[in-house]
Amino acid sequence: MPGPLPLSDKQLSSIRESAEARISIWHGSVRSGKTIASLIAFLLGVRRAPASGLILLCGRTMQTIERNVLDPLQDPDLFGDVAAEVRHTRGASTAHILGRTVHLIGASDARAEGRLRGLTASLAYVDEATLVPESFWTQLLARLSVPGARLLATTNPDNPRHWLKVGYLDRQGELDLAAWHFKLSDNPSLAAAYVAALAAEYRGLWRRRMIDGAWVIAEGSIYDMFDEQQHVVDELPEMDRYWVGVDHGTVNPFSAVLLGLGVDGRLYAASEWRYDSRAHRRQMTDAQYSRAVREWLDKLGIHPEWTFIDPSAASFSTQLWTDGYAGIARADNTVLDGIRSVATALESGLLRVHRSCAGLLDEMPGYSWDEDAAARGEDRPNKVDDHSVDALRYAVHSTAHEWRHLLTHAQ
Repeated sequence: MPGPLPLSDKQLSSIRESAEARISIWHGSVRSGKTIASLIAFLLGVRRAPASGLILLCGRTMQTIERNVLDPLQDPDLFGDVAAEVRHTRGASTAHILGRTVHLIGASDARAEGRLRGLTASLAYVDEATLVPESFWTQLLARLSVPGARLLATTNPDNPRHWLKVGYLDRQGELDLAAWHFKLSDNPSLAAAYVAALAAEYRGLWRRRMIDGAWVIAEGSIYDMFDEQQHVVDELPEMDRYWVGVDHGTVNPFSAVLLGLGVDGRLYAASEWRYDSRAHRRQMTDAQYSRAVREWLDKLGIHPEWTFIDPSAASFSTQLWTDGYAGIARADNTVLDGIRSVATALESGLLRVHRSCAGLLDEMPGYSWDEDAAARGEDRPNKVDDHSVDALRYAVHSTAHEWRHLLTHAQ
């Protein structure tokens, strides 16, 4: 059933061996070939699955299931003629694969396990397994009660104390479980230029996880690559474009960071407006914040293309809109992905910070991982002195599609 792409010996052996295990997990670096192997194993499982018991496709959200599983399955370049036998209407909760009805289940929080109660399944596929709640995974295994029922899953590495690593991968010898670790070099279909470009997109912790495929802990300083001598500048080049990131605070500090794309092909945290109500012993209203931000930008003579605002600050966004401020957008607040974007931009040399950004420069060295969360297998930053770094993250991550191509040229 494999499509036109060449398959490595590791991919082929994982497909064969997965047919004999109750739980099969493909884990390792991005673009290492693990997903294609797992999807071929899933298609074979669908074809052989008994008529009794449901077939399930699970992931963090319905959108990620569509993007990571169904879209590739429907690609004839990957799966040849089989792609025509994968039918799905975007947004629907079922798909039809090789003549079987397949149920799609999103698992974004602990309540998701309730969607599994009462059903009986013969085959399940879990995309990005480390991102689904442990309770959902446990309930899913309980639902796989048809004789010969199997669970197939893929994941990128995470914290080495993550429940999937500790409770399953580390206990492979005790369980009816097969697992395969894939590295980037295990994918025979990748061009050297693409591998180089992909490697440039991941630095530090995320490079070790996503490129090297290592289960490593997030500990210590989040931006440990930040070096004041390298990353702080006293002068700014001419800028081609501007964006603003805003972390709203009433009792906590309010921070707005201006991000510019210089004619030299680098990103610059060019200016910052910050207000700490505790230090001033006076809180400001949304209307006052709106006026202050607009006056700050007017004084700089800058009209940013977009202003990315803390998604929880709906009232402030409404106030800006009422005041006629153009280009308001909800910031992309996926925390770990946003931290990775900033860390990659810093470590690659793409991002610089102007010395006038006092609040940001105060927070960067002390922004750290929560040790208690790490002990539970979670990657979570400490929620202390993080207002300017959050504003920077909103601007950098929300515009990543605009600057990511510059990474291969950054020094």
